[in-house]
Amino acid sequence: MQSIYAMHQNGSDILDKEEKFLFQSIENIQDLYLIMLSALVEIRNSEEGFLDRSSKKHLATALERNPNRKFVNNKVLHLLAESNSLSIAIEDRRVYNWKNNDDYILILLDAVKESELYKEYMDNEENSFAQDRDFVVNLFTEVIAPNEKLYEYLEDHKLTWVDDIPLVNTMVAKQLKQIKKPTDEEYDAIHIPKLYKDIDDRDFVRNLFRKTVLNEKELSQEFTDKTPNWDAERIAELDAIILKMAICEFLKFPSIPVKVTINEYLEIAKEYSTPKSSIFINGILDNLIKDYQNSNKLVKTGRGLM
Repeated sequence: MQSIYAMHQNGSDILDKEEKFLFQSIENIQDLYLIMLSALVEIRNSEEGFLDRSSKKHLATALERNPNRKFVNNKVLHLLAESNSLSIAIEDRRVYNWKNNDDYILILLDAVKESELYKEYMDNEENSFAQDRDFVVNLFTEVIAPNEKLYEYLEDHKLTWVDDIPLVNTMVAKQLKQIKKPTDEEYDAIHIPKLYKDIDDRDFVRNLFRKTVLNEKELSQEFTDKTPNWDAERIAELDAIILKMAICEFLKFPSIPVKVTINEYLEIAKEYSTPKSSIFINGILDNLIKDYQNSNKLVKTGRGLM
């Protein structure tokens, strides 16, 4: 939807170029995921470096020589730091953001150490894997993910990340909750998820994009005929794109259930368009489905797809 909208705004008709940007934007989601996950590792490493330097000062205090290392010894943070899959993914994707912008890690570390969550954790004499995991989950969701400076950095770095941040943060938090106490030395705490479940998922992205763009006039005619009280120019551009994509799925993707299509695009309308858009779009799609069914224009394969 965003890629098609960008094409309209730019007046571009170079399909290959816009499709390439679409896939790059999707691939960048994985970079964002690696950035958010590795932030935990870098924050821990930064604090460890600080403690080590402080202990070696010529006039180090007793507290500096023997600091509370509970945070840097956190078992879950240690597992993340030792994760081969995370390290390999970062190298493969060349995600070096924190090496080039370590000032943001210091900002996050300050936010961590100023939080009540950190203070309570450091004062608690309990030393269990479950406590360490709960602390890291809460630290990520309550301190790191909502940090305004971090958000500003991510927004400035890649504008497309603004919409991806909630998805990525939810995924990271879910994975952190699932980390288990290792039972052997080869245990890897994190499994790096794939962008696509399989090749069919990637093909779906390309096909939906291409079939919508290449058939825009035809798809537009489907709903402009059903809205006699609305000039085409009066329909919000995003609403028109959402309608065209939904109709494209109705008519050109026989394996996608009608209800799934309607629910997906109503959610998109609620998120990105005007307050009344979802009601407007729902009414049009409902009328179209009835017409398609009466005229046998709607062909869906498999059970329960109508």
